[in-house]
Amino acid sequence: MANNVEAEIIDLEARLKTAMLDSNIEELNKLISDQLIFTDHLGRVLSKDDDLEAHKSGELNIDKIELSEQVIKCFGDLAVVSVLAEITGSYKGVLSEGIYRFTRIWTKEAGQWKIITAHSSALTQK
Repeated sequence: MANNVEAEIIDLEARLKTAMLDSNIEELNKLISDQLIFTDHLGRVLSKDDDLEAHKSGELNIDKIELSEQVIKCFGDLAVVSVLAEITGSYKGVLSEGIYRFTRIWTKEAGQWKIITAHSSALTQK
C-alpha cells in the first residue's frame, strides 16, 4: 500500500511543481489545504491565502524549478516529503536564484491529498 501512496505523492509533487511554475491558482488551490502553515526560508509563517495571493498578484514569478534528492515517507493518510530544489525567479521584481530544502506534509482531507504544512530552508542564494 505504501508504494501506491508514494506513487500518488510523486504525481502530486509533479503537479505542484507545474502549478508553481505556471502560477496556476486553480491547481494550487486543489493541492493546498485551507489550514496550511508554511514557514518560508526567511522564517515567515504564511497561510494558503498568502501563498495564492503572491502567485495571483504576480509578486512571485518562478522561472525554473529543478528538483533532486526527493525522499518520501508514508504513514497511512500522512506523507512527508523532503526535496532539494534549485529555484530561479523573482519576488516583487527582485531576481533571485538559490538552492532550497523543502519539507512538506501531505494529508488526506475528504479523500484528497493536500499540503497541510511546509517548511523551506535556503542552502544558497544569489
